[in-house]
Amino acid sequence: MTDLMTTVDWSRWQFALTAIYHWLFVPLTLGLSVMVAVMESVYVRTRSAAWLATTKFWMRLFGINFAIGVATGLILEFEFGTNWSNYSWFVGDIFGAPLAIEGILAFFMESTFIAVMFFGWKRVSPGFHLAATWLTALGASISALWILVANAWMQYPVGMEFDPAQMRNVMTDFWSLFSGVAVNKFFHAVLSGWALAGVFVIGVSAWFLLRGSNREFAFRSIKVGGWMGLAGLLLTMYTGDGSAVEVAKCQPMKLAAMEGLYDGSHGQSLVALAALNPDKRFDNQEDPYLFEMSLPKGLSILANHDASSFVPGINDLVNGISFTPEGDTIRTVAYAERIERGRRAHEALRQYDRAMVARDTAAMEEAETLLRADYPYFGYGYFDSVEEAIPPVPVTFYSFRVMVMLGGYFLLFFFVALVLVYRFPRALDSNKATQWIAMLSVPLMWVCSEAGWMVAEVGRQPWTVQDLLPTRAAVSFLEPGAVMATFWMFAGVFTVLLVAEVSIMMRQISKARTEDLDRGTGVLSSSDTH
Repeated sequence: MTDLMTTVDWSRWQFALTAIYHWLFVPLTLGLSVMVAVMESVYVRTRSAAWLATTKFWMRLFGINFAIGVATGLILEFEFGTNWSNYSWFVGDIFGAPLAIEGILAFFMESTFIAVMFFGWKRVSPGFHLAATWLTALGASISALWILVANAWMQYPVGMEFDPAQMRNVMTDFWSLFSGVAVNKFFHAVLSGWALAGVFVIGVSAWFLLRGSNREFAFRSIKVGGWMGLAGLLLTMYTGDGSAVEVAKCQPMKLAAMEGLYDGSHGQSLVALAALNPDKRFDNQEDPYLFEMSLPKGLSILANHDASSFVPGINDLVNGISFTPEGDTIRTVAYAERIERGRRAHEALRQYDRAMVARDTAAMEEAETLLRADYPYFGYGYFDSVEEAIPPVPVTFYSFRVMVMLGGYFLLFFFVALVLVYRFPRALDSNKATQWIAMLSVPLMWVCSEAGWMVAEVGRQPWTVQDLLPTRAAVSFLEPGAVMATFWMFAGVFTVLLVAEVSIMMRQISKARTEDLDRGTGVLSSSDTH
């Protein structure tokens, strides 16, 4: 058991490492691809050399980021087979379908049109090139759609049933994968990429202003980045509200962890700022917070859009207690009972297997009936105590607040950037403090983005598939030493890739100081123009 848990822990760390590095590149790809398409649209309409130069500069940075993102994404998908083979067997029929569509449709679409986008300036008409740029951006978003549909299914498994003869789940309704969880997750992730790209464009443009180079180019870029970033952030907040409602409905334990909420109530307040009590556990009477500042009824409004609604806490969920809006008690399935019923499902599956080997049809039917009665709690049968089914509260709680607070900061950031660039451009050009704030905000946007993914994924623990398959049952049978070795190998490779991307981007940005991006003259060779 010790070796198994060590393998599970290191496999989780390895997957988390790969996902965190991959997500450094994905949102910038999603946002910058659309921003480049918008800039090229302006160029095609105006035939301005300045807008062509602006388009080509940001396209350069997009291409660098896209290449590194592909490298980390491929490794991430391979890890499902190498480190999580039991997971791949158990739900591969469902989870593999959207990933296959992503590879066949979206990835090849991106790969085809990105070639035209970078090498087709002289070879195709302006309209065809613009179409290729937009199709590249569309392909990136479609790619994200299928990956996020697969991820959302892990959070809310629907459209399948368990086949005891194969001992795996099979798909029964493909379209049910597009649940409310999936739709909100897709728009939330993609639109947050617009916001991240907006901050990136404004920050890089501020560097040009700080260096006194290509001021008109910087102002043009800030206007596009500011409007797209603001639109993306506002829509991200809107879809975040939808996601909160879905989490309250489908993953109430995650919501409780996000709030550090142990005992729920009607008209539950929303914690704005707090420090968690490290001694608090679900089974003791310690106060959950060392201090807190809360918004009255805020969580009830966020979760149910009803200020008087009941929001269950960790203890309520563990004990199987909820309440109606009228205050009547509802008995749900307590976690201890879920563990017991999960174990019964395991035993029924073993009985089915023995009956199938013996070709005893009647015994198979009896075992299958017992299995289906308890299958919704199949995953709980792997736990020894209810505490194992509670996600890491501190990481989920603090990550959520980092995401929300930085989201509020960036709302102000975009508003100020747009006011300055339109009403006070001279102040924006001359105020070094403002320029430095814009540049230093770029890494903060990545912190906000990564914090959001930590809420989504850490809050789902200990599950790979919610309620059906915990991480300990999903892992491959590998020696802990092998997983540790590949973890450090990937850490080194990914760090080198990240350093390479940052250095190449900085070199391209620095090189652009000598180019005339303001007017686009003396920069582009004749082969670059239509």
